[in-house]
Amino acid sequence: MYPQQTLGNVETTAKLAPLTRALAALTPAPQHPALGFLIDALRARHGGCVQAVLFYGSCLRGGDPFDGLVDLYLVVGDYRCVNRGGLGALWNRLLPPNVFYTEVPVEERTLRCKYAVITLTQLRKACSRRWFHSYFWGRFSQPTAIAWTRDETTQRSVGDCLALAIHTFLERTLPCADAQGDIEALWRAALRLSYRAELRPESGERANELARAGRTWYLEVTRLALPALSLPLELDARGYYRLAVSSARRRGCRAAWVVRTGQGKLLSVARLLKALFTFDGALDYAAWKLERHSGQRIEIPARVRRYPLIFVWGLFWDLYRRGIFR
Repeated sequence: MYPQQTLGNVETTAKLAPLTRALAALTPAPQHPALGFLIDALRARHGGCVQAVLFYGSCLRGGDPFDGLVDLYLVVGDYRCVNRGGLGALWNRLLPPNVFYTEVPVEERTLRCKYAVITLTQLRKACSRRWFHSYFWGRFSQPTAIAWTRDETTQRSVGDCLALAIHTFLERTLPCADAQGDIEALWRAALRLSYRAELRPESGERANELARAGRTWYLEVTRLALPALSLPLELDARGYYRLAVSSARRRGCRAAWVVRTGQGKLLSVARLLKALFTFDGALDYAAWKLERHSGQRIEIPARVRRYPLIFVWGLFWDLYRRGIFR
């Protein structure tokens, strides 16, 4: 099965099997011809390296890939066959993921896509409790569709990763939760923890919107994850829960998230700097995304474009001071 797994991870995967099977139905990929065209274009660009394609974000929720920027993850067998040169592949492994941008003409329209790259081996580790920071398991604990896989074995492996991400997310956030309440409030508070652990342009209301809009989805995945959880969580059909957590474990959870928040801010800056070398048009893409979420106009000074490593720090500070980064 997975030779690098511990016995505990194998047991967890087995207990999560009902969740893994249910996720495909709970989060189907939109059957939009443009999405299939985009996936075919990316597979052709990277040859046989692509093993699976994951679809997440606002276009998945809305169902229209033309409504914004399509967010994809390419799960690959090796970093060298996607990145140009060994240095890009090395950075992809040391500080995943590397991010790319592409535009694909579809009839008389343009489909815009941002796609990140990670190997299946690293994805599994990043969705498990072996990965301390929430960047991956926090992201994949939210609705994510498996848009394409090369075979059934890969389909099962990727599905296991997504179920494992939900399990890890709950294990890492539940000890910080209130002793009882509604599933929407539970996930709202949990998503806030994850969002605060990164530099993000979204407002604090983003977690509220996601928890409210996806309440039925979050209720079902939590119910299916219950057999694998180490905490005594009780959940009724209406979505009300009761949770018993020792004070020591609650303090440990809060302390861990303090560390993740500090670590995450530094990692966010590191990924932005890495993108200057591995992501064509990174500054313009970042400005577009920040403008979209903040509603504020962002100008990239000429000196930042010419000498990013020297002058980008002042730009970061200005954006943070204006509240565009949080």
